[in-house]
Amino acid sequence: MTRPAADRSPEDLLAGLDPEQRQVAGSPTGPMVVLAGAGTGKTRAITHRIAYGVATGAYHPGRVLAVTFTARAAGEMRTRLRSLGVPSVQARTFHAAALRQLQFFWPQAVGGAPPDVVAQKVPLVVEATGRLRLRLDRAGLRDVAAEIEWAKVSMLTAEGYPAAARAEGRQPAGLDATAMARVLEVYAEVCAERHVIDFEDVLLLTVGLLDEHPQVAAQVHQQYRHFVVDEYQDVNRLQQHLLEQWVGQRADLCVVGDPAQSIYSFTGASADHLLSFTRRHQDARTVRLVRNYRSSPQVVHLANLVLGGGRRSGGRPDGEAPPTLGRGATVELVAQAADGPAPTLTVYDDDEAEARGVAHRVATLMGEGVPASEIAVLYRTNSQSEAVESALAQAGVPYLVRGGERFFSRAEVRSAVLLLRGAVRSDDGSSGLGENVRAVLSGAGWSPEPPPGGGATRERWESLQAIALLADDLERSSPGARTAELVAELDRRAAEQHAPTVQGITLASLHAAKGLEWDAVLLIGCSEGLLPITLADSPERVEEERRLLYVGVTRARRHLDLSWAGSRSAGGRSTRKVSRFLAPAAPVLGGSAAGPSGGRSRGRRAASGSRTPRTCRTCGTLLSGAGERKIGRCSQCPPTYDEATFEQLRQWRLEVARSSGVPAFVVFTDATLTAIAETDPADPAGLRAISGVGERKLDLYGQGVLEVLRQAREAAPGPGGTAPV
Repeated sequence: MTRPAADRSPEDLLAGLDPEQRQVAGSPTGPMVVLAGAGTGKTRAITHRIAYGVATGAYHPGRVLAVTFTARAAGEMRTRLRSLGVPSVQARTFHAAALRQLQFFWPQAVGGAPPDVVAQKVPLVVEATGRLRLRLDRAGLRDVAAEIEWAKVSMLTAEGYPAAARAEGRQPAGLDATAMARVLEVYAEVCAERHVIDFEDVLLLTVGLLDEHPQVAAQVHQQYRHFVVDEYQDVNRLQQHLLEQWVGQRADLCVVGDPAQSIYSFTGASADHLLSFTRRHQDARTVRLVRNYRSSPQVVHLANLVLGGGRRSGGRPDGEAPPTLGRGATVELVAQAADGPAPTLTVYDDDEAEARGVAHRVATLMGEGVPASEIAVLYRTNSQSEAVESALAQAGVPYLVRGGERFFSRAEVRSAVLLLRGAVRSDDGSSGLGENVRAVLSGAGWSPEPPPGGGATRERWESLQAIALLADDLERSSPGARTAELVAELDRRAAEQHAPTVQGITLASLHAAKGLEWDAVLLIGCSEGLLPITLADSPERVEEERRLLYVGVTRARRHLDLSWAGSRSAGGRSTRKVSRFLAPAAPVLGGSAAGPSGGRSRGRRAASGSRTPRTCRTCGTLLSGAGERKIGRCSQCPPTYDEATFEQLRQWRLEVARSSGVPAFVVFTDATLTAIAETDPADPAGLRAISGVGERKLDLYGQGVLEVLRQAREAAPGPGGTAPV
């Protein structure tokens, strides 16, 4: 039976901790910030801190609240606390703690039962967008739901959303900021009518109760006197505000985090709360956990090299230092585990060769006695899993996909295969397979250009693009192949992937791998365009990509194999380059990690073929955000279009929207319309070159837009100030 902490000697609770962990546990009162590197035993340190505080009488166990971000992490913390003899300490997620308070205080502060909490936003989003006559597919609905979450955790109203979204270059599901603000308004109306709230509302309403009802705040302050917050680098603005209300004027707050593992800025999380902690709590102690117990010295050394490449600026523009903690905020790990094999970097000719190499390496590891459950293949985007899934299935290696569906289980893939089956009879061979397949996939939402931004809409496009590229490969290897052959190939690949769903290796994106670890990690796609991903269009986002690679590297205990492919398809020209993040690790991985010298990666991105401008056409300033890049002009420069022409385009758009029964921004967003007016294209090719004008919109609206522009040019005043005859 576990002995209560109060019955143990405090020194017993500190025994076995390393010097830094002992500093955390042995000083249970007062503000403290713990900078805990990957694998340094932070959970051990903070649970012993709580147990030590109870054993010494500094804490009453019922007045301690430990907060973390996932139910799994909260469960692990409760298990650790029970083993230390303090089972009555509350360890909860932010949402679970807030929901408990909301349900308790709502009847006395507001009256009646609190609103029901919905498990999913999407049904409410469907109704809200339906009222606005927006036509969004499943991926678009998921992206809008995610944007609602971002707006709420950023504490933005519908009125304040457009300016913030434009500053961040956010354009979920292709909606401009004005349209998304209307969705936020109508979504709130739908929730109010149904007397329901979502998970972000739980936090917002709890904040409201504590703000507006002093007696509620007083009861919370009486209940909880001591706070510990884990994974503090992932706190968003709303969570930080709630935490400040919970803590009040007390000083017993310990936060634990690692700025090097801050990878969720797209959700509203910010490491600035961690970095500025000592500014808000000037008497706070800072402890750095640097001893890595998870990984071999070889893996730790590589991780330090990868992260060290971004330490000069900390990921901030122009070398700006973090808010308070400076360069010391990022710890350099010191390995404590036994030696292991050296990490490797392998370059393959193409993606399929890389996948086959990965499958062979996995089989070798399993043959050497590494359990399948202790092996993981990690990648940047979920679309990379298809080739690996196929290769593993052919090799007879069971696998699990974590944090995402298997490729052939995805809704967009199932829909595309169904459409392709229906197109088999109509394929008479008059056009190439790739061209024919792309025409069919257009009905499933594929477009020649990827959608702006990331999220589910981008992932959906990548899945469809993978099918289109597979058609190209089949046409190249079997000239004259038709849709029937592609469907048969897709069926074969899907059938081969009936691997067991237990005791398999893990396939996961780098984001989904956060917080996990394996004996062996195979990290694929370490090339420019994937790491960093092409969507990383600012210094801050590029450095977040570096941290994402660091997270992937530090998931490995002993075996770490990195790889990349020079070409996407077999026989293709090798156009990819190794990730710039591996250059500092060339002493470990070999000279191939450094890549060509002389600013290779920057030049490659500049010549990547993107039709979206990167600099302002007026002043030459580097453009910031998708909206500025779409227009081709920075927000500081005045518009260069003719106002009369722009108004004619707006009137044309309004008439088309009314006749089609859709909102005006569905035809063209304001940003796209501005780009059209400023570019003034004279033919379909010029119109097609504008970001936001895909093939479908060119077919639907191209002729009308060009006619409006032609009439505007003819009506423009000539040199003498009169309209030309």
